[in-house]
Amino acid sequence: MSLYKRLNSPFWWIRLPAIKGELKPLRISSETTIKKQAQQLHDKLKAERWEVDHLDVKLKRTWDEAAERFLQETTHKRTQSWDIAMLKWFQPHLGGKELKDINKALIDQVRAARSKGVTPGTTNRYMALVRAILRKACFDWEWIDRVPKVGQLRDKGGRIRSLTHDEFTKLLAQLPEHLRDMAVFSVATGLRQSNVTRLQWKQVSIERRHLWVSADQHKNGKAHSVPLNEAALQVLEKRKGDHATHVFTYEGNPIVQVNTKAWRNALARAGIEDFRWHDLRHTFATWHREAGTPTHELQRLGGWKTLEMVERYAHVAPEGLQIAASRLDNALSGTYAAH
Repeated sequence: MSLYKRLNSPFWWIRLPAIKGELKPLRISSETTIKKQAQQLHDKLKAERWEVDHLDVKLKRTWDEAAERFLQETTHKRTQSWDIAMLKWFQPHLGGKELKDINKALIDQVRAARSKGVTPGTTNRYMALVRAILRKACFDWEWIDRVPKVGQLRDKGGRIRSLTHDEFTKLLAQLPEHLRDMAVFSVATGLRQSNVTRLQWKQVSIERRHLWVSADQHKNGKAHSVPLNEAALQVLEKRKGDHATHVFTYEGNPIVQVNTKAWRNALARAGIEDFRWHDLRHTFATWHREAGTPTHELQRLGGWKTLEMVERYAHVAPEGLQIAASRLDNALSGTYAAH
């Protein structure tokens, strides 16, 4: 039957045969318990789908349908949980709207709303998701005829906030032991927050002085091998035996959240403002540049995908180029005096 009931639902459900461009029949809830209303919706959908199949009329598609299909087709993405979170934010702005009504003016309004209180880079990530979904709807699914322009904000390289050595010492003095160990380990290795909280002993080799992050756990999609310095090894030696599988735990349980009241209170007591956990990674990179670590080495140590991402830290250590600049001293010796 094309109109039927499900045991786990109070609503009438609609089943219609697949039409051109679909791989399986349509099965949707009418979202009504009244059979007459469900039948009306059924007849309306059936007529619309007949026009698509026989008259080349495009079916009316909504943002919600596009977002759902996009998630179904991108289950392989390591960052799908982020996509889901971003799509929740878009719901009040784009939910229920037909794709044909999503134009540049509406997208500009959404971008302006998203840009309030966040960095340009964050806004651009949200808008990149909109563009990806609309491009799928146009080029892959043929639901719309064109993709409206999705503009990006000018990103001046992203936010970089790092601690001085004195600030870091003050912060460590205020942190509880489990967060102090994680903070030291984060600055020592440059690992992202999720790679620290999820770190398991099977990823670590203290004897070989390195750990590895598998491709499916690493943001850039490639396996990442991390050499361990003395600070990182000291933390690992201290944590040995606390838990059978996970390196960082609290009261016997793996730690899943670091942006806690204890973290925020420690920052306040240390007098540190405008600082997030991810900024420990910025601190790792900044201190390496100040110590003279070359860009290509820092890229490998931190697991950045491109050199451009590491170049953001070049300005903190201009003295690192002093040796290179001095290579012309002999060639230019006496040149200025001669004139």
